[in-house]
Amino acid sequence: MTDRGRAAPESAAGDSPAQPAGDLAPGVMTEYVTGDWGTFIRSRALLERFRSPYQEVEVHDSVPFGKLFRLDGHFMTSEADEFYYHENLVHVPGLAHPGPERALVIGGGDGGSTEELLKYPSMKSVTVAEIDAAVVDVARRHLAAVHRGAFDDPRVTLHIGDGFGFVAGDTGSYDLIVLDLTDPGGPSTALYTPRFYQACARRLTPSGALSMHVGSPVSHGARVRSALDDLRAAFPRVTPYLASIPLYGGLWMMACAAPSLDPREHSATAVDARIAERGIAALQYVNGETYRAALALPNFVRDLLA
Repeated sequence: MTDRGRAAPESAAGDSPAQPAGDLAPGVMTEYVTGDWGTFIRSRALLERFRSPYQEVEVHDSVPFGKLFRLDGHFMTSEADEFYYHENLVHVPGLAHPGPERALVIGGGDGGSTEELLKYPSMKSVTVAEIDAAVVDVARRHLAAVHRGAFDDPRVTLHIGDGFGFVAGDTGSYDLIVLDLTDPGGPSTALYTPRFYQACARRLTPSGALSMHVGSPVSHGARVRSALDDLRAAFPRVTPYLASIPLYGGLWMMACAAPSLDPREHSATAVDARIAERGIAALQYVNGETYRAALALPNFVRDLLA
């Protein structure tokens, strides 16, 4: 799969589908979060647009975010705000792990998750399974500020093909599995199922963890609950956490799922110590306090997940 997005989001009530993505006017990109509200971003220039075998691919030079990547009209990632997403997706489980050596990314064709994983000095290999070669090609041409050459690192192996098929046929084991996916729909549908999560669980080491985004607790309540329920059917320990992502319209939920690893066991001081000991540099978002803050759920989110 490719990077994440918002396909057919729910209404604020969490049930009815939103309007499809569509632009308000020339030079203004628009994406509906629900049927009643959305996000607009002004484009200086369309740098590239084409249709791959799987989806429509676009890259814009946007006014607020620099180079911005869209799939099927949905905002995926941008130069200016990618770290909000990628750092939280990778480093909440990564810093909780005693020393990750092998990682698997399903999706993540922009390379942002891979670049974050490579910051761990203990990391020996990162395998990326991306269904759409066109996404990787576009990232190489336009999104160097996101992947920072990650695909050329000798520790990285790129597999172009279906993520479910890769995991089902794989015999390796991983310390970290990062599901960097589009939202449920189309080719990604099978990757949001207990069966796929169970297949991933079989590939994890006993101290390993899987991380993924599960949607917005503000606008995708039903989807968030369903995803967490499905994860709990496959993993003994599931820890939801939050980040605010400008490109996605605000508050976003992620989850760390594991046989035993629990990010909540680590204090802010301990997380800062691990960042320093491991020499993890160039973090724009994650530190000990933001790590702990991500795990703090507002009351309305607690009620949603109860």
